[in-house]
Amino acid sequence: MDLSSWFKSLEDTGLASHIRHSLYFFPFLESVHVMALAVVFGTVTIVDLRLLGLASTSRPFQRLADELLRWTWAGFAVSLITGAIMFTTNARVYANNTAFRIKLVLLALAGLNMIMFHLTAGRTAAQWENRRSAPASGRTAAALSIVLWIAIIFAGRVIGFTTTGMQAKESAPAPSVNFDDFLGGATAPDAAAPGAKAPDAAESNTPPPH
Repeated sequence: MDLSSWFKSLEDTGLASHIRHSLYFFPFLESVHVMALAVVFGTVTIVDLRLLGLASTSRPFQRLADELLRWTWAGFAVSLITGAIMFTTNARVYANNTAFRIKLVLLALAGLNMIMFHLTAGRTAAQWENRRSAPASGRTAAALSIVLWIAIIFAGRVIGFTTTGMQAKESAPAPSVNFDDFLGGATAPDAAAPGAKAPDAAESNTPPPH
């Protein structure tokens, strides 16, 4: 099964169909998704500002991180679940949307940035957690984290504006070609001799308009 067929199967699930035909379900999911993302961004930003020495400088870094990051992960879980459910409603359109792809790349970079922090400055947090700011590697990770999450939010809003009302279109069947008419240079009814009768729908190769 190729990806397009798999995305189509997601769209055909009962849950996805129910959401598409509901007046309130999708807006509800989108609202919860946005609020969860706000929790993620808010808590991550507080921790990042602490690393940069711009906020909560009197609090030990590790204690602050332990208190806030549990909310970060909870918000991320909710946003991931709601985002995945919304994706199933129009999977082929979202998968081919540039902003959606950019958002996935940015999320991966944010995760990689977090890993790099824990492998560098995070490993020695006990040595600097009471200082005003983190070492250079920690400050760099914090600044990059803020930039990445702002970009993620921006990409998410672009997704909403560029996919609203769009539906994936099935591939149109290839038109049949009458080679006898083509080689014979058949003319359109308008160009036919005066008094010639235009073919009706039953006689024409072209299906009647709906």
